[in-house]
Formats: sequence, structure tokens, C-alpha cells
Amino acid sequence: AVRLYGPWRARTPHDAVALLEGYDGPWWIAGGWAIEAFTGVPRPHDDLDPSILRSDVADLRRHLAGRLDVWQADSGTLTAVVDDSVPLPETCENLWLRPSGAEPWEYDVILMHATPTTWTYKHDARITRPLGEILWSHDGITYLRPEVQLLHKARVVRPKDQVDFDVCAPLLDPDARAWLRSSLQLAHPGHRWLDAL
Repeated sequence: AVRLYGPWRARTPHDAVALLEGYDGPWWIAGGWAIEAFTGVPRPHDDLDPSILRSDVADLRRHLAGRLDVWQADSGTLTAVVDDSVPLPETCENLWLRPSGAEPWEYDVILMHATPTTWTYKHDARITRPLGEILWSHDGITYLRPEVQLLHKARVVRPKDQVDFDVCAPLLDPDARAWLRSSLQLAHPGHRWLDAL
């Protein structure tokens, strides 16, 4: 991937806090960093995944203007986002950020299917929760709750996703475990993680 798209600069959740200071919309950290914050077990990270509402892309671009360029990462193609009047394709789920084409990528922003009040699982609209219930805070930083992150990882389980599940699942409280189990049964019946839950 580096050969095709270029390298990534190592970033931490604290870097995202500094980057997004003054940004008005809701945001949180997703991906492997969210799992690590919950488990306390360090693991390697390919990138940092801040997450925002899909509807807030223009606001994010205004916040980053003059600092980082915004690119839509969609189905293996990268396209600079230069006109807020052109909506992102529905298939676009990530924005990549970097200062210029000569520098490494810095952030992989995940676009969340949510309104300011309600989150909807992008692979099965029957699964929803109040937005506030899918987030939690640790050391002053807001993260995606682990059971919700594991649901997102469940669709295509890569080796690192299996490790995240193995470390995280035993630490889930009964309500979180039950929610993940019922969500998997609904969206991904027969999933291999169900037996462990």
C-alpha cells in the first residue's frame, strides 16, 4: 500500500486533540487506538483514525484549511476534496489528510453514519444507538466504545482484528457483550465470534 499511496506519519490520539481543537462538530477516535484505550494493551498501529459525522465534511475542511489537504479514499482511489458543493459518493467512508502531496499522510478520518443524535451501523440499518451511547472518554479523549468498534471489525476479520477481539472481548461488561452478540446475530449471522461471546 505504501508503494501505491505513500507512507503514513505516526500519530497518536493526543495529536488529534491538538489538530481538532476548536472544531465544532462531534469527533472521536476509532480503530485500533480505541481498542487499546479500552484494554490498556499496547499494539502496533498503521495509522490514527479520528471519526466524524458524514454530514460534517465541509466543517472539517474549513477547520483544516491552510494546514492539511483532504482527500476522499474510496474503493482504492484517492481524489482531492476541493469543492464542498460536490457531495462525497455514498461509497466513500474515509478521508485521508496530509499537508501536501510531497509529505506523508497524517490522519485517516472515518466518516460515521450518524446524525447528531443517532448512530446507524453502516452494514445493517436495523442496528442503531443514541450517538452518546457509542462513545466513552479516557484521559480527556473521546473514543468509540469497544463493542461498537468490534462490530465494525467483524465484517472482514483481518489478523489484527482477531487479536483485538481476543484481547477486548473478555473485558466487556455484560451489557456490552450482550449488545455485540445480538448485533452480530442480526447483521452477521453465524459469525465466528459468537461462540466466544
